[in-house]
Amino acid sequence: MTQDDLLARAQAWLAEDPDPETREELARLIEGGSTDELAARFAGTLQFGTAGLRGEIGAGPMRMNRSVVIRAAAGLAAYLKTKGQEGGLVVIGYDARYKSADFARDTAAVMTGAGLRAALLPRPLPTPVLAYAIRHLGAVAGVEVTASHNPPRDNGYKVYLGDGSQIVPPADAEIAAEIDAVRSLDDVPRPADGWETLGDEVLEAYLARTDAVLTPGSPRTVRTVYTAMHGVGKDVVTAAFARAGFPPPALVAAQAEPDPAFPTVAFPNPEEPGAMDLAFEAARAVDPDIVIANDPDADRCAVAVPDASVEGGWRMLRGDEVGALLAAHLVHKGARGVFAESIVSSSLLGRIAEAAGVGYEETLTGFKWIARVDGLRYGYEEALGYCVDPEGVRDKDGITAALLVAELASVLKEQDRTLTDLLDDLAVAHGLHATDQLSVRVEDLSIIANAMSTLRERPPVRLAGLTVTTAEDLTKGTASLPPTDGLRYYLEGTHKARVIVRPSGTEPKLKCYLEVVVPVADASELATARAKGAEILAAIKRDLSEAAGL
Repeated sequence: MTQDDLLARAQAWLAEDPDPETREELARLIEGGSTDELAARFAGTLQFGTAGLRGEIGAGPMRMNRSVVIRAAAGLAAYLKTKGQEGGLVVIGYDARYKSADFARDTAAVMTGAGLRAALLPRPLPTPVLAYAIRHLGAVAGVEVTASHNPPRDNGYKVYLGDGSQIVPPADAEIAAEIDAVRSLDDVPRPADGWETLGDEVLEAYLARTDAVLTPGSPRTVRTVYTAMHGVGKDVVTAAFARAGFPPPALVAAQAEPDPAFPTVAFPNPEEPGAMDLAFEAARAVDPDIVIANDPDADRCAVAVPDASVEGGWRMLRGDEVGALLAAHLVHKGARGVFAESIVSSSLLGRIAEAAGVGYEETLTGFKWIARVDGLRYGYEEALGYCVDPEGVRDKDGITAALLVAELASVLKEQDRTLTDLLDDLAVAHGLHATDQLSVRVEDLSIIANAMSTLRERPPVRLAGLTVTTAEDLTKGTASLPPTDGLRYYLEGTHKARVIVRPSGTEPKLKCYLEVVVPVADASELATARAKGAEILAAIKRDLSEAAGL
C-alpha cells in the first residue's frame, strides 16, 4: 500500500467514524503524519472467527471500535436473515470495559434496523447471564461484548447462536463473509430506538437456576474470600451465595467494583503472576477455608487453598485440579451423562469418568466445542473454565462453578477434610496427573508462527530424555477431532507424558500444555511422586522451549 493509498483509506474511515473519540485520535495520526502507526491500523481488518472479535481499542479496521462493531453486527444480522431468522430475538450483554456499553447499544441499533428484535441486558453483567438469557428467552442469537481477562485496552465481541453456545465453523466464516460485504456504514440502518432494555427478571431467573447445581440440604458452611478482579462478578456471586445459604464471602475491597483500568493487576487474569496477591493478603487477615476468584466477565473460576509449604501460605489450584475435584463431586452426587474436556486438559477426567461408568469425550480447545457434546453433563477446560449446569448455561460459568466448589469444600469440612485431601485421594486412585504450561506472550506474532513452523519442520525426537513416540500435526485432524492449528506429542515410558502446542485463540501467546502421570501405590508415595512429576515437567519445558527456538 502506497502512502497515498494509506492516507486515502484513513480519510475514508475518518469520514464515517461515528465515535468522536476515535475520530479525534485518527485525525491526530493523519495530521501528524504517523505513517507507521497508520500502516499498523490499516494493514487489514480484525478477523472475525470462532472467538468472534478481540483486539485493542482504537481507530482503524485493525482495532476494536464502533465502526468495526457496527460492521460485525450488520454481518451477523445478515447471516441470521439468510438462515430464516427474520424477526428473531437477539440478546446483547456487555461487561464494564471501555466502550462495552457503546458497542452493545450499536449492536442493538443494527439488529433493530435489520428487522430483528433486540434486547439489551440492563447493565454490565457476567457473560454466563447472557449465555443463560439466550436459551431462557428463546433468542436466535446472543452477543456478549467482553474481552474477558485481556489487558485493559482490549475489548471483544463474542457471538452465540440460539442453542446458547458460541459459534463454530462454518458459521464463523459465513458471518465473516457477510461482514466483508458491508461496504459503508451509511448502508447500515441504525435507528435511535426500538429495542428493549430488559429488567432484572432474566438475572433473577438465572440466580434461581444457580440453586439447581447444589444438593438440597447439603452443608453450606465454608468461609470464603472472593475477588471479582475489577470485573462484574461481585453482585451476582454475593447474591448467589446468599440465596444458597453460604456465609457471605469476604470481599477483596480494592478489586470488588468494576474498573476498566484494572489498576491493581498487570493482567486481570487469576492465572497471571501477582493477580491473586491482594486476595491472598485478605485471606491471611481473615483465615477463610478457601479463596475464590472470577475473571472480569465472571465466566472463569479460580480456587486457592491453604498451603503452609508455599510462601504466603496460599496456593492456587490448577484448572486441571479444580476440574478433577468438580468431576469427583458430581460423581459422588450421582451425576449421569457425558463428562467432556478439551484436548489441552488433563487426562485425569477420563479416568474419573471411566471409573464412575459415565460417558467421556475429548474436544478441540474452547467451550464452543465442549458445549456441543451430545448428552453433556459436565465440561471443563484447564484455563479455569467449568460448565456444571449445561441445561442452564451452555458455556463456562464462573458463578455456578464457585457455588459447586463451595458446596464440595463444605461437605469435606464436615468430614474434617479439605480439597487437598480429595486431590490426594484422586492421585492414589488414578495416578498423580502432574500438569504444567509453557506460555510465551509476544509483541511480534511472527515469533509464534516461526515456533510452530520450526516444530513442524523439525519435530523433537526426545524431550526430558524420553523418546517422542508419536508426533501429530493437528491441522490434518484426527479420527475424532476436526483440524486445528496445533501439535501433539506422546512420549515413551510409564509416565504417559503428553505435550500439546498451539497458538492462543484470544491472546498473543504460544501455549504449550504438558502432562505427566506418576503411578502412586498409596498416600506415603505422594511427595515423591510430586517431586518426580515436577522434575520431568521442568525437563520437558526446557527441551521443548529449545526445540521451538524460544
